[in-house]
Amino acid sequence: MAYRLIEPGYELWDQMGIYQRNVTNYSQSPIMENKLTDGNCMNCHSFCMNDPQQMLFHMRDTYASTFLVRNNTIEKLNTKTNETISFLVYPSWHPSGKYVAFSVNNTKQVFHSRNSNRVEVYDVASDVVVYDVENHEIVTDSLLSSSDWFETFPTFSPDGKTLYFCSAEAHPMPQEYDEVKYSLCSISFDPDKRRFGNQVDTLYNATKEGKSVRFPRVSPDGQYLMYTLSAYGNFSIWHKDADLHMVNLKTGENINLDKLNSNDVESYHSWSSNSRWVVFSSRRLDGLYTRPYIAYIDERGNPGKPFLLPQRRVDYYQQFMKSYNIPEFITGKVKNKRWKISRMAKEEKGIDVSFVK
Repeated sequence: MAYRLIEPGYELWDQMGIYQRNVTNYSQSPIMENKLTDGNCMNCHSFCMNDPQQMLFHMRDTYASTFLVRNNTIEKLNTKTNETISFLVYPSWHPSGKYVAFSVNNTKQVFHSRNSNRVEVYDVASDVVVYDVENHEIVTDSLLSSSDWFETFPTFSPDGKTLYFCSAEAHPMPQEYDEVKYSLCSISFDPDKRRFGNQVDTLYNATKEGKSVRFPRVSPDGQYLMYTLSAYGNFSIWHKDADLHMVNLKTGENINLDKLNSNDVESYHSWSSNSRWVVFSSRRLDGLYTRPYIAYIDERGNPGKPFLLPQRRVDYYQQFMKSYNIPEFITGKVKNKRWKISRMAKEEKGIDVSFVK
């Protein structure tokens, strides 16, 4: 399992790292630590079909770039273009490894003085794009990038022919932050021609259903799609009403995940490579720190009782003062490339990514 360890607030974000844990024992080792890159922010680690040898993550601040690792090849990418809103942000690999879907976001945050949801993170604008790994090009479509809509959180289906994403009608921000509700949508994708379909389908209609979707994730066998649902917004890690939901993509049936949910935040989640396990982040212990919970999902989609990632000491989570961010199952150990990556971050210009209309 891979995850980022970071303080739950926003004051000490300069001390963080992306780590990996062998779930059969207590062995933890760093994938990347920002003490090697002058304390800059690192985020959004992602793997191609749970493969530890195909991964990416972003650096922000001083060495702003995306690092993409494919086996023994490492690329430093400069992903901001004149045609896109921002650097590439939330990723999802195409199963072929030839593409990665990303959102591009103009993101802001505010802090509530009188609200149980302590922090509000919202987008002023956002689009969805697809990055061509081999050609270093970004492509998109008007159905994925409109100034009238906020599109975000893309994820590819395991067969690579469908791109799921979240979409909400644009509102004045932050004035109407709690009026923004994201639907769960999909569009077809042809990986051979690098083209999108001409129609967007809606799986969850936020206008009709009244809530907001984020973090769609499809099981590797293509059977189930799990997502996070809460009253409004697109960033649920501080929304206490955020819960996990799931739909059977073959039958359209909604599956009850009450066994996984609590009275506090359930948010980010990912599948194991055999589609039988999920790991998800929850603040159920104290409302402050996110911890990784693991649950079994049987062939019919029935969830088992979730359990906290075991630690050697029984009081570990009472003593450890960091949150587990973006837990991801991987099938093996990521090779140690952090020294090479840190040198590339500091010394190399990187590859300029281009936008193709």
